[in-house]
Amino acid sequence: MKIKKLRDDIDKIDKQILHLLNERAYLTMNVGRIKGTTGKSVYVPGREREIYVRLQRLNKGPITNKSLRNIYREIMSSSLNLEKPLSVAFLGPELTFTHLAAIERFGSSVSYASCKNITDVFSEVDKELCDYGVVPIENSTEGAVSHTLDMFAVSDLKICAEMYLNVSHNLLAHSADLKSIRYIYSHPMVFGQCRIWLETNVPHAILRDAPSTTEAAAIAAKTKDSACIANLLAKDKYGLKLAAKSIEDSAHNVTRFLVICREMPEPTERDKTSVMFSLKDRAGGLHDILVPFKKNNINLTKIESRPSKMKAWKYYFFVDMDGHVKNEKIRKTLKEVEKGCTYFKVLGSYPVNEM
Repeated sequence: MKIKKLRDDIDKIDKQILHLLNERAYLTMNVGRIKGTTGKSVYVPGREREIYVRLQRLNKGPITNKSLRNIYREIMSSSLNLEKPLSVAFLGPELTFTHLAAIERFGSSVSYASCKNITDVFSEVDKELCDYGVVPIENSTEGAVSHTLDMFAVSDLKICAEMYLNVSHNLLAHSADLKSIRYIYSHPMVFGQCRIWLETNVPHAILRDAPSTTEAAAIAAKTKDSACIANLLAKDKYGLKLAAKSIEDSAHNVTRFLVICREMPEPTERDKTSVMFSLKDRAGGLHDILVPFKKNNINLTKIESRPSKMKAWKYYFFVDMDGHVKNEKIRKTLKEVEKGCTYFKVLGSYPVNEM
């Protein structure tokens, strides 16, 4: 009888939750209608973060903040879809880490478009075939994703959000016997993140590049002496066994992803701005460009260089800094920086994502 009473109480609470969720949904639809008349973007990453932060402060448990975030991600995903059906392009196929990052950000209620490469993700958003795109930008072990950096040099799309995904790699095969594995398939960057483990545990195996971890699993599933490095979701989909778990060399293997869109979000309490520029080839050029940041006490969180591909030994510099481009101090500093550049572009200002 005690269990029945508890279950009856749970049913009553579920009824209240359902009522409140639908009441919240109606309010969301009204917000969407107002946004529609003003032309404002449906997805507001700053508002999303504000909700998460506020709820975590209010949370007294026993539900963990992580579980609370997962619950509200789906609530907000449903709300976004009620305001306006959204489509999100990602570097595919399905079950890649970029796909998982996209779901982590937008939830399961929006529609997703799998793209073969990063260029296609940018193209889908630029042509307005998708509302947003998700691309990898850097890994804590292997560094920057050069293809994404190169695309910002030729695209007018903006960064509107960032997110971080803890990446765990697993060796999947037909057999758990490592000695039976002759070939291992995965993405080249993944091999780099698992280099020491592979050299120690399967030195006899031949490593073969695949366009993605998901496609690596599809290839490995076809032959008995092949394995792949992929996430655990690929195991069941392709009928493989877990030969070794968490084989990444670093226990803190994190990949940063960006959400790209056609317009920049408004300032929030804590933002980050990304810019790219190229310089005249002269002694002290980079030093002089960095002086305004130091002078105005602006913290740079990242600086990366890439060949311009237009002229030998010419480089683009990619810089992340604290603050929003609409902030007066940031605006004046960037104006001063631009004077010393042969090329300058603001890639976006967006809310900082606290991992």
